[in-house]
Amino acid sequence: MVLKKLNQESEIALRHLQVMETVWENQPIGIFKLAEIMKLPRHKIRYSLRVLEQSGIIQPTQYGAIIKEGSDETIKKMKNDLKEAIERIERMSQMIQKF
Repeated sequence: MVLKKLNQESEIALRHLQVMETVWENQPIGIFKLAEIMKLPRHKIRYSLRVLEQSGIIQPTQYGAIIKEGSDETIKKMKNDLKEAIERIERMSQMIQKF
């Protein structure tokens, strides 16, 4: 209950990163091909692409999504955010072990 939202959000964030990775490896790539490769519904792919585009990581082209040139700083910030989240989760894990 207390951590259910954390699990849901981390699952969505993981999907976004998997979409980003798949775009990186197959760019340019469209929604249909991404959905086929990742074995996910198109609406989930579309949502992840929208989030990644709004974050400045990917950009749509007429041939499909590509990693946006100059997205290095955004990805660097994501790495830092993830590091901070891991540290918080590790602290939570230590706390819950007391019970």
